[in-house]
Amino acid sequence: MINNISARILENFEAKDRAREKGLLLSRNVVRTCGTAIRHIQRGDYDSAAQLIENARESLELMDSQLRDHPDIYYGGFVEHAQQEFVECAVLHSLLCQKMDRATIPSPEELGVGYAAYLNGLGDVIGELRRHILDLIRQDMPEDGEALLDIMDDIYSNLMMFDYPDGITRGLRRKSDVARSLIERTRGDLTNAIRQQKLEQLMRDFQS
Repeated sequence: MINNISARILENFEAKDRAREKGLLLSRNVVRTCGTAIRHIQRGDYDSAAQLIENARESLELMDSQLRDHPDIYYGGFVEHAQQEFVECAVLHSLLCQKMDRATIPSPEELGVGYAAYLNGLGDVIGELRRHILDLIRQDMPEDGEALLDIMDDIYSNLMMFDYPDGITRGLRRKSDVARSLIERTRGDLTNAIRQQKLEQLMRDFQS
């Protein structure tokens, strides 16, 4: 009897281990693909980014199917991490490709991700928007960054609604604190850049 029980457990563990290895491989692929897509987005190559995002989506769907029978592995952390990266990438692409139209932001259901992963992914979008704003400042277009700063504020305000334990939100509070710091620094950078631009224009007008 004990031999039969041990054999069943061994078979289960072998299947679980295979599923975990496949899941980890797919998770790394999602993270790597999303990182590449974000670089394309920041360069304005939205078509290439869209294809990479679709590739990441397919990997996430495959990971779901591989781990469907192993919820203990599914909720081990690496799936959620991959989902966060996917949310960050997909939302950033939506905002910058669609001229900052917040109505186009995809929902968790559209992206096929968990709620906690979605919220944490939104938190990461704030850092990428700051990066885009700094690029606009370097290109001498700080006014264009004001709409993005407003979106950053909007995302942060929504994140602050979820004042729940970390066991539910999966570290959202810490990410929200980082987001607040990034927003304030970005607000200061934009304010200084716009003032500098106005001062330079006044000097040009005076000289002419």
